[in-house]
Amino acid sequence: MKTAEHARRRPAPRWIARLALVTGTSAAVVLLLFAGLRSLLLVGVGLAGLVIAAAGVWWALARTGPARAMAVALACAAPVAVVVLYAVAGLLWVALVSLALWALAVLCGRTALAVDLAADRGPTGVRERTVDAPRRAFLIMNPRSGGGKVGAFHLDEKAKALGAQVVVLDPDRRQDVVALARRAADEGADLLGVAGGDGTQALVAGVAAERGLPFMVISAGTRNHFALDLGLDRDDPSRCLDALTDGVELRVDLGRIGDRVFVNNASFGAYATVVQSPAYRDDKARTALQVLPDLLTRHSGPRLTVRTRGADGEAAVEAPQAVLVSNNPYRTDDPAGLGRRDRLDSGVLGVLGITVDNAAQAAGLLRGTRSEGLASLTARDVVVDADASSVPVGVDGEALVLPTPVHCRIEPRTLRVRVPRDRPGVPRGKPPMNWRRVGRLARTMGRTAAGRHPH
Repeated sequence: MKTAEHARRRPAPRWIARLALVTGTSAAVVLLLFAGLRSLLLVGVGLAGLVIAAAGVWWALARTGPARAMAVALACAAPVAVVVLYAVAGLLWVALVSLALWALAVLCGRTALAVDLAADRGPTGVRERTVDAPRRAFLIMNPRSGGGKVGAFHLDEKAKALGAQVVVLDPDRRQDVVALARRAADEGADLLGVAGGDGTQALVAGVAAERGLPFMVISAGTRNHFALDLGLDRDDPSRCLDALTDGVELRVDLGRIGDRVFVNNASFGAYATVVQSPAYRDDKARTALQVLPDLLTRHSGPRLTVRTRGADGEAAVEAPQAVLVSNNPYRTDDPAGLGRRDRLDSGVLGVLGITVDNAAQAAGLLRGTRSEGLASLTARDVVVDADASSVPVGVDGEALVLPTPVHCRIEPRTLRVRVPRDRPGVPRGKPPMNWRRVGRLARTMGRTAAGRHPH
């Protein structure tokens, strides 16, 4: 039940919501006051330029040779032409002021919704449990990961000083980290950990889950997406070693694709095919530009079908060019799946399917999760099938080829992760913009003291 004290702690979101309404209205007033009926033309020209630029980007990715050069020119010329038209009409400053006010309105609106939602939800994140320090920690360290972070931060020496057994992988020969981890568990290790990339993290995490042992992440990789979503310090991986002496335990989900574990995601389609190329590691941009045209226009690559099953029933995505299956959904403000996950214990997979057959659909992707070309789902089980006996798959950044159909599933709260008690944490994501909710929040005044709530 909402109390008067709770209401007194809620003035900030109301006033931020009101500021959002004021600045949003001001953006429209500036257009109407200084541009009159031409304001409609102003908005129309701006939207047209945005759509044409998006179409140009699509053509640049889906074409080769002179057609690609023309598409790049179009994508660059469209916004320049819009600016020139505004300037010729003497309305450039009007457009810039109005755009700045609108951007401020959206920022304030999303901030107000985030603060209000945080007050309702209370503390978030995976529940942590205080545990005793490990007595026989076993850590695997990859000296090549992250450009040599293991050596740069003296991680092996620091871990040994804390009583851990450390194996530093030989950069000149391939070693089986799964076998190393299982042997350590057989010999009595009571914690397994990895200083390396997400792919290596996933392999050892699978062993830890299999043996019921706690797992420790040391953010010594290049991107460290798993460490990011655990709230660990990615700038100083040596701080992760604090989990050996003052740690807490979290229980998080694991994704599984076939018999392999993934901690972040598995990708199918265009991206997965691109990373299979032997030239990709040496020249990522050039390789992508060479391979993408045939993939996006469906002249090569398998035709995918995705079927999901979850609490809301079954769903299907037919013939997407790219599919991303993630261990817990990525934030709604990050449809490309390049950022954070709010939770790692929701018990569901996130599924993103992108289908773009023409420039109009490419422009439609500007609408984000509301686009017809972007399917955003959650599921407990996902089956990716194809008109081929096998498909390329990127699993936590590792390039694989798997037989079809490929089955992905979630294993809820199956991994015990040991993290430092003192760590940066995971900041809350801002909810999507909803003007109706912002308006209700702005009108609440002091009525929440009587038990009425804007939601």
